[in-house]
Amino acid sequence: MYQLDITLRRGQNLAARDRGGTSDPYVKFKLGGKEVFRSKTIHKNLNPVWEEKTSILIDNLREPIYIKVFDYDFGLQDDFIGSAFLDLTSLELNRQTDVTLSLKDPHYPDHDLGSILLSVLLAPREEQREAFQTQSLRLSDLHRKSQLWRGIVSVTLIEGRELKAMDANGLSDPYVKFRLGHQKYKSKIVPKTLNPQWREQFDFHLYEERGGIIDITVWDKDAGKKDDFIGRCQVDLSTLSKEQTHKLEMPLEEGEGYLVLLVTLTASAAVTISDLSVNSLEDPKEREEILKRYSPMRMFHNMKDVGFLQVKVIRAEALMAADVTGKSDPFCVVELNNDRLLTHTIYKNLNPEWNKIFTFNIKDIHSVLEVTVYDEDRDRSADFLGKVAIPLLSIQNGEQKAYVLKNKQLTGPTKGVIYLEIDVIFNAVKASIRTLMPKEQKYIEEENRLSKQLLLRNFIRMKRCVMVLINAAYYINSCFDWDSPPRSLAAFLLFLFVVWNFELYMIPLALLLLLAWNYFLIISGKDNRQHDTVVEDMLEDEEEEDDRDDKDSEKKGFMNKLYAIQEVCVSVQNVLDEVASFGERVKNTFNWTVPFLSWLAIVALCVFTIILYFIPLRYIVLVWGINKFTKKLRSPYAIDNNELLDFLSRVPSDVQVVQYHELKQDPSHSPSKRKKNNPG
Repeated sequence: MYQLDITLRRGQNLAARDRGGTSDPYVKFKLGGKEVFRSKTIHKNLNPVWEEKTSILIDNLREPIYIKVFDYDFGLQDDFIGSAFLDLTSLELNRQTDVTLSLKDPHYPDHDLGSILLSVLLAPREEQREAFQTQSLRLSDLHRKSQLWRGIVSVTLIEGRELKAMDANGLSDPYVKFRLGHQKYKSKIVPKTLNPQWREQFDFHLYEERGGIIDITVWDKDAGKKDDFIGRCQVDLSTLSKEQTHKLEMPLEEGEGYLVLLVTLTASAAVTISDLSVNSLEDPKEREEILKRYSPMRMFHNMKDVGFLQVKVIRAEALMAADVTGKSDPFCVVELNNDRLLTHTIYKNLNPEWNKIFTFNIKDIHSVLEVTVYDEDRDRSADFLGKVAIPLLSIQNGEQKAYVLKNKQLTGPTKGVIYLEIDVIFNAVKASIRTLMPKEQKYIEEENRLSKQLLLRNFIRMKRCVMVLINAAYYINSCFDWDSPPRSLAAFLLFLFVVWNFELYMIPLALLLLLAWNYFLIISGKDNRQHDTVVEDMLEDEEEEDDRDDKDSEKKGFMNKLYAIQEVCVSVQNVLDEVASFGERVKNTFNWTVPFLSWLAIVALCVFTIILYFIPLRYIVLVWGINKFTKKLRSPYAIDNNELLDFLSRVPSDVQVVQYHELKQDPSHSPSKRKKNNPG
């Protein structure tokens, strides 16, 4: 067994495959007929620079690596540029070698199609495995650098100026893509303008050994065809001083106009990996320091630092066998929003013990901790073994629990359980204030694809929300028609009383009474919330459809030609999801699905009721208008937000309620639970 480390450097003089005399090249590496790596796409460039790294496990040096270069075509079949073979027998062991490969087309062997440059290192696998296991156990600096970031890059995309017109109407529909290493972010689309205002903020992690350059490209959105390239620029983070906000006006290369950004480099948050012997919360001094940091006395200090999370990944049992030997090579991925850490791999074991502790800073108490178990594969991407999603507010501190692993859609069980012990310490005031701010977006997300079951699910969800309004309208109309005289008489008297005595403060008061009524129903044992089996059944159907799609994906290549139709359908599908989720989140706020948020709503409604009762409406409207008119003057680069929508974004929809629901463990597994005495 050998490990081949490849760095894909760049291409030179590649063949043009597009009408404009350029190409959008990307590279595929194949071994034994299987794709083992695919590079990113470099747009409109015949001399692309990739600088991407990958590692491939080799068991037969006589089998060459097959390298193919393609030109990406939006919605069409990608054009073949050329191919080459990397002869592994010609490489010297344990020595970095630069290789230049000339691209050829078997049908046109005399054509000059350009070349690609690689750096390769071939080493025996046993040495690699021993070194990897040693570094995993000792948590050496090299291992830390491969996972732990050294700083946070906070980027605020303010606006664009004088962008190039790409549409027939003399305007564009611009959006911006950012990339730092493997991290990506895509802005919203601003329609029909050459001077777009985005005002979006996001964070990237900064790693020491990875390039500190943010690649930025600007695109014009075109429905049904390939998006137009407007321009590009780069931000070299090594030239920026830390702990300071820099306002940058970046001219676009290969295009026209400017981008205005705010970039801030800050030190890394407290994210660590350690063995079980190193436990911050068991050290009295460290625990006292953490409790002091999030005490009520420091509620207005560093508002982004809401809390502290410690996750002990202890072991897993009875995992699925993913290899032909009847074993697996499991490792664990722990994610909190955009923070993503990994355990080491335990080879050939269905009952692995990792015994690792992960710590995170909490920026949003409504985040969901995701723990996923994978099987490491030598010649392809890791196999999924199981996953759990745990809302931070549902965690019971200091309790070792066995969580039943779920499928990819988090709707049903898969084989195995994982033992975790989790502690959450947070400042409730900071968490409440953070609830009314924009939610952090994940910069690594799966692309949406058209799904018949998903489209149907979102339609049914929206229909259920609309039916609530329709049934309410029918009920009111029945009162007008006197279908039931006693009910209509009571409604008529109530109408006269409310209209005659109506004051604006009664609106939040009515909502407050509804929350209180549902709360008393719950504590009295008359919970009227029902487990949503309809949504759960639809999610299971969707999982089955995803499995069929994965098996038939190669047979359905012609679907790429219908990309334009699919894009429209995906948009409709997403709109249905957003509308249905909005209605479900409003319902779940009053249903006490997340008690923290319902209590927060009660506090807010009490405040609104008192304000509306004692302060005339004209003064409230006056203050609101002055705030709106002067907001940009007071803070020119403030991020626009709506506190009510930000609050509702933290409330889970019915689909998320099903996904976060903890499954009952199989009776054959009897988890040992233990409680610790938690000071404070």
